[in-house]
Amino acid sequence: MTYQETINFLFSQLPAYHRIGKPAYKADLRNTIELDNYFGHPHRNYIKIHVAGTNGKGSVSHMLASVLMTAGYRTALYTSPHLKDFRERIKINGEMIPCEEVVSFVEKHSNIINLLKPSFFEMTTAMAFDYFARQNVDVAVIETGLGGRLDSTNIILPVLSIITNIGYDHMDLLGNTFEKVAGEKAGIIKENVPVIIGESDPETDEVFNIAARLKGTEIEFADKLYTCQPGKFDPEEEMREFYLKSNQDGKEYIFLSPLTGDYQAKNIPVLVTSIHLLNKKGILKINDEDIKTGIRDVIRNTGLAGRWQILGHKPLIICDTAHNRNGIEFVVRQLEKISAVRKHLVIGFVSDKPLENILPLLPVDACYYFTRASVVRALDEGILKEKALAYGLKGEAFGTVREAFEAAKAAAGENDLIFIGGSTFVVGDLL
Repeated sequence: MTYQETINFLFSQLPAYHRIGKPAYKADLRNTIELDNYFGHPHRNYIKIHVAGTNGKGSVSHMLASVLMTAGYRTALYTSPHLKDFRERIKINGEMIPCEEVVSFVEKHSNIINLLKPSFFEMTTAMAFDYFARQNVDVAVIETGLGGRLDSTNIILPVLSIITNIGYDHMDLLGNTFEKVAGEKAGIIKENVPVIIGESDPETDEVFNIAARLKGTEIEFADKLYTCQPGKFDPEEEMREFYLKSNQDGKEYIFLSPLTGDYQAKNIPVLVTSIHLLNKKGILKINDEDIKTGIRDVIRNTGLAGRWQILGHKPLIICDTAHNRNGIEFVVRQLEKISAVRKHLVIGFVSDKPLENILPLLPVDACYYFTRASVVRALDEGILKEKALAYGLKGEAFGTVREAFEAAKAAAGENDLIFIGGSTFVVGDLL
């Protein structure tokens, strides 16, 4: 098999949530456990940090991996979904898994694949864990795919569990209240494994506190330990200052980050709390300079893309993968701060997204280019246009992201703004 044939097999033969949605979601770990037994529990051969949450878990995972790399650790990173290349999901020291590794894995283990018929994510998780072990990594940052309790990654025993926050997303699968969603995310909390919660919330704090008590482990809320504010942006360096202050001893930090979205002020306290806890426990050895350098070099080190990413100037072109109510709220607030003659929004969503919670957030004075990404789950652009009109959002529909983006570029003046988002897959198609 060629690499492309292998990828086609993974996408077509194994149900993938990112492509077809709910039918690919498996609410048990039977296949994952079977695969883990088959491969001999490879994840037991390296240190692991487990990251869950509605928003921010991708940014936190990449920043954490970058800091660990800076500190000299051979660092694995497992994230999802990918934007352009499947191999983005599985990296070691920022390098994607080689094409030949993907091909040989599928060919060598075709018998178990045909026997179990695992989901795309179940198979990908097994591939990542096996690859990391064979490559002798020191530490792996493992991001959950969806939820936590029943996520395929939840067979690991990490040294630290992180839950960034709870928000409006996948509530049809995880529960229709924040408490229920928090209960699913809290499923990654393990006995005697400390857990860090990024954002405290009266609706969910007790869920996490009870879970930690039942597991006999300590819990920290990062936003109670630190206050973080976004600072000035350097357009030439495309770096943003973030000011972090300890609420315990008053110590202050200034970080430069190429991740310039305001919402990174929520993620940096999670990162710093995590590193300081790992140091305190004697699990890893990382100094403050490693943290600063790791944050500054996160894109260079890990290849993270699509987070308030500036693609051009005159007109200013920005894309962001925010795709649920909480994430889009942050994006819209930051868009409002940008002075532009006109704002052009290229947007598309997946069909199972509750648009009644999202469309009212979008500015009515923008020009819209409604589109659909190249995945089965994508909402038809005509239906999106019709739904958006009910909220006063006016524009035209385009069958592909590229067509919508080109139309926006043709209409935009050099003092305008073009934003592309609404779905990870829209950003992926653009990039």
